[in-house]
Amino acid sequence: MSSSRVLILNQDYSALTICSVEKAFILLFLDKAEMVSESALGALRTISAAYPRPSVIRLFNYVHIPYKGVMMSRQNIFKRDRYTCQYCGATKDLTLDHVQPRSRGGKSTWKNLVAACKSCNSKKGDLTPEEANMPLRRKPFKPSFIMFLRDFQGQVNTDWEPFLGKKGFHYTVT
Repeated sequence: MSSSRVLILNQDYSALTICSVEKAFILLFLDKAEMVSESALGALRTISAAYPRPSVIRLFNYVHIPYKGVMMSRQNIFKRDRYTCQYCGATKDLTLDHVQPRSRGGKSTWKNLVAACKSCNSKKGDLTPEEANMPLRRKPFKPSFIMFLRDFQGQVNTDWEPFLGKKGFHYTVT
C-alpha cells in the first residue's frame, strides 16, 4: 500500500486517475473535492495543524474526458508485461519486440508489441514466434483504463478496490 498515491474519482464515483497525496490535499483544501476514504497511514501535519491523509477523493464537478484509454508507450507496455520478457521470463535488458515483424507488415500496436530481452529479440529476428519456436508466455492485449489502474500501478490500496472492480485480473495464457 503506497502512502504517496490517492485515487481520484469523478463526480459519479467512477475512477478518474491516481495522483500524489499533495495534489489530492490541494484539491480538498480548495473545496474542489471531498474525502471518500482516509488513509490509515497517519495525518498530514503542518506547524499548527494536522489533516487526515486522503486515500480516495471525489471531485465535486464532473470532468468530461473525451478519450479514457491507456496511451501506448514503451513504459506502459513494460508495465502491462510486468517488466518481464514474454519469451523467456527475463527481467533485465528489456526492449520492445514486434510479434509480427515490421518487415512483414507488423504494426506498432498494443496487440503486436511485447517486452522482450535483447537476447530473445535478437534470436527471434524477423521471424514470428511460431517460426522461431519461441512461444509467447501471454498473448499481448490492450488494457482498459480501469484494468491499467488496478493491475499495473503496483500494489493497490484496499480502499480503492470498490471503485476499481475485482482485484487480480487473470490473463489469457497462450
